[in-house]
Amino acid sequence: MSFGGRFRDSLVVDQLDKISLSFLVDDLEIRRGGVAANIAFGLGRLGMRPVLVGAAGEDFADYRSWLERHGVDCDSVRISETAHTARFVCTTDPTGAQIASFYPGAMSEARLVELGPIVARVGAPAYVLIGADDPDGMVRHTEECRQRGYAFIADPSQQLAFSGGDVIRSLIEGAALLFSNEYEAAMIEQKTGWDTATVLGKVGVQVTTLGKDGVRVQRAGEEPLHVPAAADVTAVEPTGVGDAFRAGFLAALSWDLDHERACQVGCVLAAYVVETVGTQEYHFTPEGFLARVRASYGDAAAQEIGAHLR
Repeated sequence: MSFGGRFRDSLVVDQLDKISLSFLVDDLEIRRGGVAANIAFGLGRLGMRPVLVGAAGEDFADYRSWLERHGVDCDSVRISETAHTARFVCTTDPTGAQIASFYPGAMSEARLVELGPIVARVGAPAYVLIGADDPDGMVRHTEECRQRGYAFIADPSQQLAFSGGDVIRSLIEGAALLFSNEYEAAMIEQKTGWDTATVLGKVGVQVTTLGKDGVRVQRAGEEPLHVPAAADVTAVEPTGVGDAFRAGFLAALSWDLDHERACQVGCVLAAYVVETVGTQEYHFTPEGFLARVRASYGDAAAQEIGAHLR
């Protein structure tokens, strides 16, 4: 929602302990989101058939239909009998100040989801990506991956700020991939007490997004790989850009492309999102996607990626 005035004009400093405010907003936009759904949507747009795992409310029906139409398997989403789907509600004024609330709702039931029956239904996973979710659910799913031998990806993102070092270490150690942005990578080191070399010794690959500066990929004992962001991007709104990058990166890995090509696919998909308001409102054709790959990374990249893009 957008408020035309300024929040600060409605605040009486010596009365904040009795605060009671309402704002007449100019518009209301309801958009689809959630990191798991955003990543799954991106994978679906690239021709994958990702399996969405998590918990939602009975109000999930319309969203489920949308995701299924875009290639996402939603049969393993737990539907709560008592809570609504998690949602973020935000009002912004012209200065960029925000008043926001996050309702976790059904997300707290993610800890009740067992991965074993899902694998029995769909087959062994290439990866299980464990993103920001109910903290107990994240820990449980990480432990289950270790116990059952599923390759897992650690992507704790927003939950890093609310987690202690012990929890973060338990979510990361043994991951095939660790995703984060640059700030989150520093937070991981600060909270775990691990330096960069130690983190690299705990995971297979560390992938760090650098915003407009692209992506850095690190492996223990190897020189870092730096891939620039896609060219000629007109940034409009950054929400969901990291999720799109992950979708593109993982799609490329499923095509057996190397890390450089995976970063390039991720960066081009992320470009579509940053140029659009909303995390799942972007559109592209295979031809248009490859044209952007070629413009940003050259003919060889376009040829290799084009062999897989549908």
